[in-house]
Amino acid sequence: MGRTYECIEGRLREFIEAQPVFFTATAPLAGDGHVNLSPKGRSGTLVVLDGMTLAYLDFGGSGAETIAHVREEGNGRITLMWCAFSGPPKVVRVHGRGEAVFRDDPRWGELIGHFEGADGPAARAIIVVHARRISEVCGFAVPFMDYREERTQHAEHFGRKSDEEFAAYCEKKEHVGVSLDGLPGLPLPLPPRPE
Repeated sequence: MGRTYECIEGRLREFIEAQPVFFTATAPLAGDGHVNLSPKGRSGTLVVLDGMTLAYLDFGGSGAETIAHVREEGNGRITLMWCAFSGPPKVVRVHGRGEAVFRDDPRWGELIGHFEGADGPAARAIIVVHARRISEVCGFAVPFMDYREERTQHAEHFGRKSDEEFAAYCEKKEHVGVSLDGLPGLPLPLPPRPE
């Protein structure tokens, strides 16, 4: 019962934008490297830029495996997935190539504007995903789950830090500058946010 799409538009785009959580998966090229799978959820942190391009905010607070994998020479593979936990059963995946846009990249100013109120002091990168395959499957085995509300701890915790304090936090945290497999992660020292 699978279906592929030429691009992200119409009801598919509405579905993606309405989901309170999505998952992102990446892996290094090395066969014995660590596969990374991360939940993402803060409201407003994912945008559909056009029919073949999405972007999401990468925040501090965890390692930098996704950044390392999309930065790895010859790699960049990334998959995003959304599950319908309410309404008709559906699982949507976007397979593509990712790139990390950092604070000192000339594109930062334009891209960060797409995130309106979701931006915050802990935004350390924007992951841009260029879709290569867009698909949907039934999701019959995905359970119904009720969405209650956003968790606010992440935004509140990092909202109390200055940019300098956040940069110092990133430098001290394990597996931020270098991934679990020794790949370059977040460039350190963290560039300051553009004015």
